[in-house]
Amino acid sequence: MNSDIGFHLLKPDPLIIVISGPSGVGKDAILNRMKEQKYPFEYITTLTTRAKRANEINNIDYCFVSIDEFQKLLKCDGFLEWANVYGNYYGVPKGPVKNAISKGQDTIIKVDVQGAATIKKILSEAVFIFIAPPSIAELSNRLIRRCTENTCDLELRLKTAKSELQQMYIFDYVIVNSSEKIDNAIEDIKAIITAEKCRANPRKISI
Repeated sequence: MNSDIGFHLLKPDPLIIVISGPSGVGKDAILNRMKEQKYPFEYITTLTTRAKRANEINNIDYCFVSIDEFQKLLKCDGFLEWANVYGNYYGVPKGPVKNAISKGQDTIIKVDVQGAATIKKILSEAVFIFIAPPSIAELSNRLIRRCTENTCDLELRLKTAKSELQQMYIFDYVIVNSSEKIDNAIEDIKAIITAEKCRANPRKISI
């Protein structure tokens, strides 16, 4: 009798990885570095009605649209999730996510904490990663350095950040991102994805 046991390793199902965290924590910097390093993910570009900042590129950082364009897509149930944040609309388009998953492509979605909570209700099998700052003081310094908020907006974002840090429990993983060690955060994300691919009971994504 042959005692050898044969294992048939199936290709893991595609993952949806939701990256979130407070404003200014470095989510864009992490994802931009991952794109530069050609990590094989489908990156979903969020639509927004806010004005484009000087250092941002349309359809790369965000897809900047008018309120009318946003509303048209909203009426067609075209968003996976959407919200009004600091007076501007943001939404994750549903179509690109469906297309990526149908092609077997791992997909990364960047949203705020409110958006992540919404997605978790409808896509509980996604992988939720919270990016945290080393401290509130460092987060404040980052927001000041990027010079995109006035004093009132800065105070509001820091107050919101403190509230968001208390919601880490809804996430699967937490990564602390130090501005000097962004590659460490990327290595942590890669390790999480590798571990998820090795699960005995893999996640099953259905949109």
